[in-house]
Amino acid sequence: MTFPLNADLHCHSVVSDGTLTPEALAARAHASGVDLWALTDHDEIGGQHRAAQAARSLGLAYLTGVEISVTFIGTTVHIVGLGFDADDAQLAQGLRATRGGRGERAQEISEQLAAAGIAGAYEGALRYVGNPELISRTHFARYLVEIGVCHDTPEVFRRFLTEGRPGYVPHRWAALGDAVRWIREAGGLAVIAHPARYGFSPNEEYALFTEFKHHGGQGVEVVTGSHTSAEYLTYAAMAKEFGLAASRGSDFHSPQESRTDLGALPPLPSSLQPVWELLASRIQPAPGLPA
Repeated sequence: MTFPLNADLHCHSVVSDGTLTPEALAARAHASGVDLWALTDHDEIGGQHRAAQAARSLGLAYLTGVEISVTFIGTTVHIVGLGFDADDAQLAQGLRATRGGRGERAQEISEQLAAAGIAGAYEGALRYVGNPELISRTHFARYLVEIGVCHDTPEVFRRFLTEGRPGYVPHRWAALGDAVRWIREAGGLAVIAHPARYGFSPNEEYALFTEFKHHGGQGVEVVTGSHTSAEYLTYAAMAKEFGLAASRGSDFHSPQESRTDLGALPPLPSSLQPVWELLASRIQPAPGLPA
């Protein structure tokens, strides 16, 4: 599948911290003109078969996906995996281990918020959780909006849940090398997700790309919902410098919260190699589309 197409290879369902089911996301992607789609829930592949089946029923080409949380120089970084075997036992085991600390972390977040005068946050956040193993800051943010503490989720993250603010509890995620290895050994391709979000210095960012490449990473998100047009150019240049394929994804979570809808991003720069060219044999093709 090498012709120009509208690919959206980053979004989230209720299986992690989105608000739509895999089936509803497939329908929304199809209605938005997406040609190639991937569901990339956080640290969880439990929605993959549902997503693939829903895509197939709509004639929508599909790649398996996941977004793995890793810790790199003390910062949480996300690595997207694409085109892997959704039944791979080693990948599933690694993701279970990565999810393991979320419950304890959530209790600590709730205790900090209670100390700041916001009681019952853990129970409130649970009302927004589709999978209790994946309770996250996003679920707490939705509860704080519900009870009127903040107007919207961006305000929550400005006032709470981030470093130096009430409710911030760091978590030790997977190692970068382990996450890339799980993806590769399951037959997939590893991608650095939304690199502009991490706030790294130039030296730190160079170290991330260097180590990622060393472990066998092959792609970087260039066009994504949280990047500016200037950042598209920055990471297009980084892709070329490190010999990485380029990915594209909205990072869509919710119709009410996401600033970029499925399929609404501009195309990748034409000078870059799209990740789907490296994954042609892993695409679950839609009827009438070349693979």
